[in-house]
Amino acid sequence: MKLENIFIKITLLSLILINLNSCGFYRPVSAKDFPPEPEKRVQKNLQEGKGFQMMGNNKKKGGDFEFASSNELWRASLDILDFMPLTSADYGGGLIITDWYNNEDQTNESIKISVRFLTNEIRADALNITVFSKECSANINCKVMQSNPKIEDELKMAILKRATKYKKDMLSKIKKRPLDTIIAPQDKQ
Repeated sequence: MKLENIFIKITLLSLILINLNSCGFYRPVSAKDFPPEPEKRVQKNLQEGKGFQMMGNNKKKGGDFEFASSNELWRASLDILDFMPLTSADYGGGLIITDWYNNEDQTNESIKISVRFLTNEIRADALNITVFSKECSANINCKVMQSNPKIEDELKMAILKRATKYKKDMLSKIKKRPLDTIIAPQDKQ
């Protein structure tokens, strides 16, 4: 009877730990993303708006929505594709589709660009860009094919560079809190 109770307790404890682990109990992080000094970690967390706040810090309750004007990738993509007419720009679905565009010199060739956002973070795998080209002979017998991947890579790099610039500009506008205003636990009396 006693052995059975111990077995049940161990089984329940292991099931609880497995369930907690699958819910995000343990999230591995890279040590290079966080400074080793506690004061700098506190500073970074305060600048990013993380941490403990008393009484809600007078913020309105509700969700935290990231609109298109604050998403650097979205803004950069629209800026880079500004010369082309847009067929669809769906921020909620994370998709920008341009209309067929041709240079005035080459009336029988057109291109169409599709940009799909996989994440809001500025990184190389955040965008899926597809460029289609269409060749027509007198607006008849049009042939549509996926374009050269080199163009897609150049567009991706241009968008990522512009988004990084927007992010850097935004972070430079945030006031940094001086470290001497942060009270460490040993400083409290």
